[in-house]
Order: sequence, then structure tokens, then C-alpha cells
Amino acid sequence: MPDKRSHRGPHPDDARLFAESQWPILRAAVGDLSFLLGRGYAEKSALKLVGDHFGLTQRQRIAVMRCSCSDDALATRRQREVPPGAVSASELAVDGYNVLTTVEAALAGGVVIQGRDGCYRDMASMHGTFRKVRETGPALGLIGETVAALRPQRCLWLLDSPVSNSGRLRSQMRGLAARRGWTWEIELVTNPDTVLADSSAIIATADSVVLDRCRSWLNLARLVLTFHLPNARIINLAPENR
Repeated sequence: MPDKRSHRGPHPDDARLFAESQWPILRAAVGDLSFLLGRGYAEKSALKLVGDHFGLTQRQRIAVMRCSCSDDALATRRQREVPPGAVSASELAVDGYNVLTTVEAALAGGVVIQGRDGCYRDMASMHGTFRKVRETGPALGLIGETVAALRPQRCLWLLDSPVSNSGRLRSQMRGLAARRGWTWEIELVTNPDTVLADSSAIIATADSVVLDRCRSWLNLARLVLTFHLPNARIINLAPENR
């Protein structure tokens, strides 16, 4: 069945699955999963153990997984995170889809979750295809304005070439950048994670795999939402004192 969505909005069950009454359960699950990850448990088996214990749905398990990390990973991520001011006159490499879909989701009223590391993440899944939605243009505009204010020496966007419609998105981004006077470089690469992890640039991403390997990173999606979308639906799933 073709994907006919026109928004990056909430799942029909999100109002129930992420209701305020569920937050303590989800936070406890994040704490337990993080504990197990820190003791060498495989992510898949640990998530099943925690999910079964708390009776979580598949969508709730995805949220818990995206918000969890071991104490060692948390400490390393915090050490490598840079403040916005560090971007000035530096090279910024943007994990394109990772940042874009989070801002799209926030614009559409979708759930955005905050993990232990302070990153904002969405609940979207592209399954190998990027579908342009009504929020795509406005989201790119807000990200662009935020990046421009940071004044990087160079801004490189990386998009996954295996994802369908990446070429079309690049054309849209180039047109927007030309109209706004933004000097964006936009590249399609087979595996952005590898390129970003090995880059000497400051990386704009919330991808855990990249965060655990890159030299430095910027919490760009959170910056965009903080300054431009203060009323976005952010659910903090970071457990207290853990």
C-alpha cells in the first residue's frame, strides 16, 4: 500500500501510549534498560526483558530504546557535546534525515522524546523511503535559520543515497539555500553514519551510533525546537538520578 501521509504527525495511538500517566513507567523502563546496557546485555534481549516486565507496546519499546544508553556512553556523549558558540568559524556536518524528521514531527504535533543524553528524537521511521510532507519546507527553513545564526565556516549536509527521494530532497534544499543565501553543501552518501563518525567536523545528530563514535557533536534539533518551537510536544523520558 502506498504511503499517502501528508504530515509527520502523531500515530493514532500516541495520545494513549504517551499520556502523562505513562511517563513514570516509561522513565523506569529507560532506567532499567540503561542499567542492563551498562552491564553488557545485548540491546535486543535487554529491551525484550524490560518491555515484557513493564508490559510495553512495540511503539513504547522503540521510544525506550531511543532514550536509553549506558552510564559510560552517557558520560562520553556529554564530554563530546559542544555548546552552540563552538560552531562559529568551524565546520558543521548535519545528519540530514536525523535532524529534519525530528523538526518535521514537532511542527506536525508529533511526539518528540528526550533521552538520557538530552537529545530530542522523533518516532518516525522511513523504511528506506523519504516522503516529503507539508512540514518539510518549514522544517528546513527553521533548521537553516538556526544554522545561519551559528555562523559555521562550512555547513555540509549528508543524506542517505539508498533512501528513495534523497535526490529530490537535495534539489529542494539547494533551491531554498540559494534563495536564502545559505552556503550549504549537500551530499548523497551510502552510509552517512560512517562518514559522520570519522569526520573532524562538529556533527549535528541525535543518532546514538554516531554520538558514540564522533569527535564532537551539537544538539541541533533541540536548539531548533527550543528557539523556534517552544510549544512542541516534548516528552522527557530521562529517569531522575539515573
